[in-house]
Amino acid sequence: MEVKGKSKGILKRISGPVVTAVDLDAHMYDVVKVGDEQLMGEVIKIDGDDTIIQVYEATDGIRPGEPVENTGMSLAVELGPGLLTSIYDGIQRPLEVLMEKMGSFIERGVSAPGLDHAKKWEFKPLKKKGDEAGPGAIIGEVQETNIVTRIMVPPNFRGGKIKDIKKGEFTVDDVVCTLDSGEEVTMMQKWPVRVPRPVFEKKNPDIPLITGQRILDGLFPVAKGGTAAIPGPFGSGKTVTQQALAKWSDAEIVVYIGCGERGNEMTEVLTEFPELEDPKSGKPLMERTILIANTSNMPVAAREASVYTGITIAEYFRDMGYDVSLMADSTSRWAEAMREISSRLEEMPGEEGYPAYLSARLSEFYERAGRVETLDRGFGSITVIGAVSPPGGDFSEPVTQNTLRIVKCFWALDAKLSQRRHFPAINWLNSYSLYLDSLSSYYDENVSPEWNPLRVWAMGVLQKESELQEIVQLVGSDALPDEEQVTIEVARLLREVFLQQNAFDPVDTFCSMEKQFDIMKAIRKYADLGYDAQKSGAPIAAIVDVKAKNELVQIKFIADYKSELDKILKQMDTEFAKVKEA
Repeated sequence: MEVKGKSKGILKRISGPVVTAVDLDAHMYDVVKVGDEQLMGEVIKIDGDDTIIQVYEATDGIRPGEPVENTGMSLAVELGPGLLTSIYDGIQRPLEVLMEKMGSFIERGVSAPGLDHAKKWEFKPLKKKGDEAGPGAIIGEVQETNIVTRIMVPPNFRGGKIKDIKKGEFTVDDVVCTLDSGEEVTMMQKWPVRVPRPVFEKKNPDIPLITGQRILDGLFPVAKGGTAAIPGPFGSGKTVTQQALAKWSDAEIVVYIGCGERGNEMTEVLTEFPELEDPKSGKPLMERTILIANTSNMPVAAREASVYTGITIAEYFRDMGYDVSLMADSTSRWAEAMREISSRLEEMPGEEGYPAYLSARLSEFYERAGRVETLDRGFGSITVIGAVSPPGGDFSEPVTQNTLRIVKCFWALDAKLSQRRHFPAINWLNSYSLYLDSLSSYYDENVSPEWNPLRVWAMGVLQKESELQEIVQLVGSDALPDEEQVTIEVARLLREVFLQQNAFDPVDTFCSMEKQFDIMKAIRKYADLGYDAQKSGAPIAAIVDVKAKNELVQIKFIADYKSELDKILKQMDTEFAKVKEA
């Protein structure tokens, strides 16, 4: 791309990661090289002759008077074969390549391309000479891992008929297809991270993202192409929940952004993810994963960019027709980076010092999620799941509140539940999902027509228990009417059998929709038999002492559970018959 205007200026002022240059003709979001060390930065404000730049690296030691060079291009990522299994920093520099160059610590001014430009990939054409290939058309594929990377005409091309298409081994820079418009297609495209990739049409999110987590699938489902937030204080299980979602959700590609997390937490992710086995293929989970690591001790400007880098990579795989789940851990650290940069720009602060445009930036990010019809008339989706780390677990702080206005699924983590060793520590009274109506027909057709009424019943029992707990704490459960004592017992079963789930048990870590339905139906059966026995005058102690209900807990840990569940349900019928006769 041709450089726009003067390509060189000089540094005038330095304030942490925000520097000011003069005599530089630049456009907003142009990438520039700052100082003698050629530090990478991006234009974020133009004020008269002053060009204000955020630098993606530490600015220690650079001085006014050093040169600033404009590249004339926006911050863009390289998209093509080689993305899968990669671990990048916030501006798509491969960490493994940087480690080979300089060891454990990244030096300033170093750059590395996002893709390996020397490696050859086996390109298999899917179209032939004379075929039409418009913008976004899939013209071939590369078997990268167990996932096939589809090679597309870039969306910003005019497109046309294929004049020539090759087969064989090529690098990402080699031309594999020529169009009659004169445009040459390589296996790599570049795309500016702040510009959403175009689609043909956005679709209604009416297919659930099956996560295998009972509290999420059962009570607060998220749709494919939907948005969800997981807010919670330190130690409440945000990262474990996101790892479980990455491993078990029925998305085909996972993009995990460690945005400003502590180094030890990110190290845990980087060491654990390569060892996790993909339950779908039996191969390492990393084969369908891209990790973006930007820890809290890295420069804040790169942290701000990492979220855009991740969502652009996710859009690339969505355009191939894949279902992508994107985990952003955590958007609070991203917002803190925006706050720091905003204060250095001397902008008018909003609530708690965050910039006034915090809500707009969060909206721009979450709105890039969606289930879409691609330019090639296929279907793909990006489901965005953002962790929020409110200080002290205070959900009234600005990042959580602004996120709540945008997302349609809210999974509220609770420190008190985690202290009681109830995991996942998602509070069922504070959480919600706005996708229930749009997903109800899917559950009727694919699970059971009884599923939606069962879910409503379970939520009603849990809410009733919450109201009764206030009385129980004051006067004890014996003071409650018999019917409400049965409700307390049913709610305990829902909590301990259905909502609690062991992420480290090989069977219980994932629960199919069929098993979820069977477990909830069994609890409903105990409730119906219990209320019936209570109305016929049976003592409440006998109803609570039914042994069969306690056996339901074991069902969670049995892979082939059907026969065992049948035995428990027959035992339950027998015991209740005796209770009513006594």
